[in-house]
Amino acid sequence: MGIIATYEINRTDRVADIAEKIALELTVGTWTDLPHLERQQLQAYRGEVVSTSHTDATSRFTIRYPIENVSPDFSSILTTTFGKLSLDDSVRLIDFELPASLSADFPGAKFGVDGIRDQLGVDDRPLVMSIFKGVIGRDLQFLEQQLRDQLAGGIDIVKDDEILYDNPLTPSLERARIGASVIQEHFNTTGKRALYAVTLSGPVFGLRDQARRLIEAGATALLFNVYTYGLDALRELAKDPAIRVPILAHPAFAGALTGSISHSLLLGKFIRLAGADLTLFPSPYGSLATPPDEAFAIRDFSAKPHWSKPILPVPSAGIHPGLVEDIIRDFGTDVVINAGGGIHGHPDGAAAGARAFRQAIEQALGQTGRTDALDAALKVWSTR
Repeated sequence: MGIIATYEINRTDRVADIAEKIALELTVGTWTDLPHLERQQLQAYRGEVVSTSHTDATSRFTIRYPIENVSPDFSSILTTTFGKLSLDDSVRLIDFELPASLSADFPGAKFGVDGIRDQLGVDDRPLVMSIFKGVIGRDLQFLEQQLRDQLAGGIDIVKDDEILYDNPLTPSLERARIGASVIQEHFNTTGKRALYAVTLSGPVFGLRDQARRLIEAGATALLFNVYTYGLDALRELAKDPAIRVPILAHPAFAGALTGSISHSLLLGKFIRLAGADLTLFPSPYGSLATPPDEAFAIRDFSAKPHWSKPILPVPSAGIHPGLVEDIIRDFGTDVVINAGGGIHGHPDGAAAGARAFRQAIEQALGQTGRTDALDAALKVWSTR
């Protein structure tokens, strides 16, 4: 039993020696000049090389770290498995496994795929999410109208832009109150549920209290920039029974780490273990594209059997209705189709932009229906 970490380096015939050196340095240090009895005592805490392998261009090795070496939190575990090693730019962390003995400390999402679908009353199609755009510097009235327009087109989840922190013009608590009122009015009129994810922000030691205040004000979901605050901050929020709304993990700042850690680990496995219900990441289709193999690994990590609930992948950036068929082909129906410009850039406005996505989903799933908004969208996006 232990923590399993897999690393990648440039291909070398010395991979076994390199792996052994790293296993020692990240656990008991060096055996050099240690008395025999001390070496024997440290044996139980020594990292163990489990396997080595090669691809055409790289070599990989897997190390098991004794569970006794860590405390049950991301800070301790990541410091042990990749702390000072992360400063060596020739080594990349590509996979990671925790033993089931830590399941109580890393329970994962409260809601996950099924919980979010239950809240929305949608179980047979991809969900559609939109983003507030151009809201910075505008007032609450502008934000409220944008929310109404997006919901009118059939959006399931609306989220703040990740840079929309608490501010004097659109304070977070007021955004939550307005969102709750508009969503309830939308339900009363249409019978359809929706979620609005408000950005959770503020000093790190006040995040828990701020999350509770937002929920009391009516927030139905929270957007959290996990890599600017830390994985343990997300884990503590997700474990808090008073934080009873879904959490969307945004990848802001994660790009600073992808040179040393795989996208699929940063935005798939770590996010699921930390307790987010949805994980946003650059789609494999846009200008900031995640490499397809990494994007599909995020999809697989989000859904694979595990003690924690499966979560929803949210491939984002550069998404427009013309990509819906590709997204469903590549990610299936347990996916959130997320768009900003692809909704607000519709020639007939945001409500029509939202309808275009719903019509694109119906068409991709072989369902008949109106295509007016979709046709107008495709005329725009096919020329770009």
